[in-house]
Amino acid sequence: MTDMGWINGAITGARPAAIGALLRYFRDLDTAEEAFQEAALRALKSWPANGPPRDPAAWLILVGRNAALDGLRVRAKHTALPPDEVLSDLDDAELPLAERLDGSHYRDDVLRLLFICCHPDLPATQQIALALRIVSGLSVPQIARAFLVGEAAMEQRITRAKARIAKADVPFEAPGAVERAERVGAVASMIYLLFNEGYSAGGDAARGPLCDEAIRLARLLLRLFHTEPEIMGLTALMLLQHARLAARFDAEGEGILLEDQDRTLWNSRLLAEGLALIDKAIRHNLPGPYQLQAAIAATHSAPSGPRTPTGRGSTACMPPSNACSPPRW
Repeated sequence: MTDMGWINGAITGARPAAIGALLRYFRDLDTAEEAFQEAALRALKSWPANGPPRDPAAWLILVGRNAALDGLRVRAKHTALPPDEVLSDLDDAELPLAERLDGSHYRDDVLRLLFICCHPDLPATQQIALALRIVSGLSVPQIARAFLVGEAAMEQRITRAKARIAKADVPFEAPGAVERAERVGAVASMIYLLFNEGYSAGGDAARGPLCDEAIRLARLLLRLFHTEPEIMGLTALMLLQHARLAARFDAEGEGILLEDQDRTLWNSRLLAEGLALIDKAIRHNLPGPYQLQAAIAATHSAPSGPRTPTGRGSTACMPPSNACSPPRW
């Protein structure tokens, strides 16, 4: 296995579940993050030679947990870590762990991680920064560039967020049904704010990828709440808006009004996914702000859809508590 692109993608995709499990195990964000980084380094060394494991997340959890325990000098009280050269066998040590995690553990761990990032004690800017660092794995310099602040200031922002969470004594057990219902809206808002940080940046190459990351997190949230129409609406809204990226700006970086955009430049794959999602959401007959905005965006995204009235438009929607018409460019 020599496809480093696949390996990097597998590590990125497994990150939320792996860090979530390590966080539940060690109950400390820094320890969980460091354990995952050590496991990722070992994966980069082991997987090209030995092939991919059956379950990348389980492999990373097992290796990260043992690496952290070794660092904490309590390894003697736990099962020893198998040698690196056998960790990628299809019948090796990570299989029993994968079988135990295939049920509700992944869902609960990822939910806990997302809930921690949108803890109510944290201001929105810290929620987004923490999610980008812990859940998405962006470096501090990357996040600082996206928010147009210095690296030292962003490092302090993330450090303060972690300190607030530690001070709040956040429980690390699996979230119950009531907590899920109460906090999923906050998670969705955090993801949407992240999307708007990238969307409002226009053609800024440093901030543009924030839209991709927000969509990735929304898809993850949708897998956890696959019957929730507002999560479908959120994902659809971002897909439909992001699908027009290539047509929103001219060569000088000036915004192009919706009616003047070259629709052949729109991303048909993202449009199709977004339209299918909003159609599915509406069938639940439980309307909400995200679905409303996505439905408007879907109308504007039709190949020969209605022309938007002329006038100055906003470059990003407000958070869902103040639903608004979708941006015109």
